[in-house]
Amino acid sequence: MKITISVMTWIVMGMAIISELSAQVNAIAFSQIDVFQSDNQTIKYGKRPRAVFFGNSITEGFVKAVPDFFEINHYIGRGISGQTTSQGLLRFRRDVLELNPEVVLIHLGINDIAENTGPYDEGFTLGNLISMVELAKANNIKVILASVLPASDIYWRPTVENTAEKVISLNQSIKMMAEQYGLIYLDYHTVLKNKENGLDKEMAEDGVHPTVKCYKIMATLAEEAIRKAMNP
Repeated sequence: MKITISVMTWIVMGMAIISELSAQVNAIAFSQIDVFQSDNQTIKYGKRPRAVFFGNSITEGFVKAVPDFFEINHYIGRGISGQTTSQGLLRFRRDVLELNPEVVLIHLGINDIAENTGPYDEGFTLGNLISMVELAKANNIKVILASVLPASDIYWRPTVENTAEKVISLNQSIKMMAEQYGLIYLDYHTVLKNKENGLDKEMAEDGVHPTVKCYKIMATLAEEAIRKAMNP
């Protein structure tokens, strides 16, 4: 049976379209871009948010632990459990840029170190953060870069070695990035660390996720950083 060139061309084009659609579906699933879809629609047509807290489960827990802090100050939480900077970058437009906040506080990195979406590479993580910074600045949104919280071990990924050292190294690079771009660096790490460069039980029972006491300290630090960002 002969297949003409035109038919073959259509077959190839059809396969390419299917492949592209599959890639889009996979990207949406990977980034969890639709988690806040309904809430985002409401916010876009309301009062401009003072700040969006953008991150992972630590940010997600922040909103749950001290809800009044967010409601009173008109802060929006956009944290999704387990996310890395790669996933964050994919949903940054929808969960930050389209909400048009005055400030975005970016707090990501521990799940990169935990290798949640693949082998950890500090340079790759920084590249994702740089892309978020540049997107925010291009849209006239002030940026705060938060340090990764202290962690001496990652309980769900015990094979990861030298966690505390990797966190310190990443934070040093994030601080340098903040200086390079003229941004506020929010140093949670120095305030919260223990002698092992981790978190004490009273700060994080599992060594990673903050307690309410820890979140209250973080809230004070975050509010000061936001004030500085809005009034340089």
